[in-house]
Amino acid sequence: MRSSFFSLSLFAVTAVVGQTYSNISTSTSYWLEQIQHQGVVAFSAEAGSYNSSSYQVFRNVKDFGAKGDGITDDTVAINRAMSYGDRCAPGSCNSSTTSPAIVYFPAGTYIISKSIIDYYFTQVIGNPNDLPILKAAANFSGDGLIDGDPYGSSGNLDFGSTNVFYRQIRNMIFDLQSVPFNKSTTGVHWPTAQATSLQNCAFWMTDVPGTQQQGIFIESGSGGYMGDLVFYGGIKGAAFGNQQFTVRNLTFYNAVTAINQLWDWGWTYIGVSVINCTTGLNMTAGGAGDQAVGSVTFIDSTFTNTGVAFATAHNSTSIPASAGSLILDNVHFSNVPVAVQGPQGTVLPGGNMTVTGWGQGHSYTANATTNFQKPITAFSRPQSLTTNGDIYTRSKPQYEAVPLTKFISIRSQGAKGDGQTDDTVVINTVLKTAASLGQIVFFDAGTYKVTSTIYIPPGSKIVGESYSVIMGSGAFFSSITAPQPIISVGLAGETGIVEWSDMVVSTQGATAGAILIEWNLASPEATPSGMWDVHARIGGFAGSELQLADCPITPSSSSNTTTVAPYSNTTSTSVNTNCIAAFLTMHITPSASGLYLENNWFWTADHDIEDPSLTQITIYTGRGILCESTAGNIWLVGTAVEHHSLYQYQFVNTKNIFAGQVQTETAYYQPAPDALTPFTALQAWNDPVFTECTGGKCAEGWGVRVVESRDIGFYGVGLYSFFDNYSTACSAVNSTSACQSRIFSIEGNSTKDINIYNLNTIGSTNMITRNGVDLVQAKDNVNVFPDTIAYFSL
Repeated sequence: MRSSFFSLSLFAVTAVVGQTYSNISTSTSYWLEQIQHQGVVAFSAEAGSYNSSSYQVFRNVKDFGAKGDGITDDTVAINRAMSYGDRCAPGSCNSSTTSPAIVYFPAGTYIISKSIIDYYFTQVIGNPNDLPILKAAANFSGDGLIDGDPYGSSGNLDFGSTNVFYRQIRNMIFDLQSVPFNKSTTGVHWPTAQATSLQNCAFWMTDVPGTQQQGIFIESGSGGYMGDLVFYGGIKGAAFGNQQFTVRNLTFYNAVTAINQLWDWGWTYIGVSVINCTTGLNMTAGGAGDQAVGSVTFIDSTFTNTGVAFATAHNSTSIPASAGSLILDNVHFSNVPVAVQGPQGTVLPGGNMTVTGWGQGHSYTANATTNFQKPITAFSRPQSLTTNGDIYTRSKPQYEAVPLTKFISIRSQGAKGDGQTDDTVVINTVLKTAASLGQIVFFDAGTYKVTSTIYIPPGSKIVGESYSVIMGSGAFFSSITAPQPIISVGLAGETGIVEWSDMVVSTQGATAGAILIEWNLASPEATPSGMWDVHARIGGFAGSELQLADCPITPSSSSNTTTVAPYSNTTSTSVNTNCIAAFLTMHITPSASGLYLENNWFWTADHDIEDPSLTQITIYTGRGILCESTAGNIWLVGTAVEHHSLYQYQFVNTKNIFAGQVQTETAYYQPAPDALTPFTALQAWNDPVFTECTGGKCAEGWGVRVVESRDIGFYGVGLYSFFDNYSTACSAVNSTSACQSRIFSIEGNSTKDINIYNLNTIGSTNMITRNGVDLVQAKDNVNVFPDTIAYFSL
């Protein structure tokens, strides 16, 4: 039964962004609606019916016949805007980068009677100054007001949910209240993967007894980020089932269950508020005998007037043994009778209190692994990473109050974005001028080929359109012994602030010396620079010259193929030198400080996105993220790094880092070749040398490597090694072998205060290694699919 501590007027729900939503339109203009849209698609579909000059990226739904008057059924018009132009449709296309779109909603109330079907590579954006309302008619039918991945006739999702990349929904209200309360209805159906986000949305549901409405439904995928969401009413505010996600700044009012965690490997929740609900987070799926929820990390959150804050199936005998891992850090309770409820009753009584630290699962302390369910010593937080004791966070700027006159279009200034023209000089000129004048640079949709470094000066503000691409190409980036940055943010010694959002950095062809992003800028800890929804994509897309025809998983014997002798524990392997595509994906240099990253995916492609079968490919990139900031103050919120040779994340001589949830995958081809092929370990770059290795699965890319560093807090980690030379037998459930021997390394005599909540690993024999000594073994910490340590402190 829903709690009845108090009720709240629906139209007085105050959003986390400080707006009060109203059913009365007070429309305010927004620059994105006003600016001239001249985006292009540089590389068209091979058999498409359009070319780059005629394809329409930006679509205002009113231009396609939608009224937004609260009376007209706008279903057909909105779906027309979504599908126009031979796009990648669910059920007929698995994925593509060649038909991106922004589907824009001006202020208004849009009545729909059937689902809006989301297409691949789509950003659904509303006016943030007057959020448009997508309102279900009383006769609504469908699996969500927006269905992000419909079920096809086979009973399966039309898009493979772990391959649904590059999509957003932001600045929308989803109103379900006109649908009969006892009819199951969903606001957004969102099975999704990396480089995706939900931001600044509200979900209005009825709260009458017996309601069957829910705001978000996710049943599969490999996410992902969502933030700044408000839920009112419903049987479930949200139902979440996905490998991993970072969730920030969610507020729930008057739901029966605020969050129903269907399953997961590792989710991190930051800044959640639950008010007047029966249950806050229900993670009992499967019961004590077959738990479905792997781990949950919950920090800086508040529960008010709620019966049970956390319901769990974990106890000392539950199965799997480490499933149901739960960490609470800085969680406040007000009028909450039960803080944590287990299968036999109350585990942690509630009341009016703050829990500084509490957890359950497996811990590694005092050189031993133990099963615990008790208060814990919360990790110390460097003051420079916090605001009033909470971890500092900041939402992606959308420049709602900035007039159109403050924006400058990169194409209007002469850049082409056609993937053929060298746009280097134009871009550098525009960025320099805009920073000096306080203008915001708008990168119209397109692929901007550059042949030398793009310098982003202090004071820059940069916004992309439908993930505009800057693509490094040519000889300047080709030397593996003399690497060069494609993007340089500031120069060593420079100070100031940069804001950068909604773009992709890529390479083209053989660019073995490319550093995709080099961040040199020092920014204040109180007002750091930021990168939101900025991703790295290396290979596997149209125009990259690193697709299936170029880089198949079995190297050819052509003249551009070199036989490289790798580490002695593996056999010699032929490496196609044309597929060596980057030296390093992101370098946070010693001079850099004060940097906030949110929802960033740095991906070396494991498959060809344009191929109908998503066929695997082999691309070689040396290093993922290298953080060497001596001052630190770096926030990694919802970041992922995948398929680099030597490591995914490496922290060297740095400090004051917040990281959660971080996620990695080891390169699928390893150990053939291993991590030291084709990239030589370089002392100047603090590369791992793997001298301690004694077996053939040792010299493989580290998921995380920490060297001579301190005060790093990992608030949820997923390190996955699924493949052994493209075979998944090593990571299968109950496999007698492993894909690699080690995956998380902590090194150095001065390294200290390395703290980890909910470390989840897959396919690795050992979970944590310290100075070459294996501390935690996976076999002792079996979870739903990964292996999990809920609490580790060094």
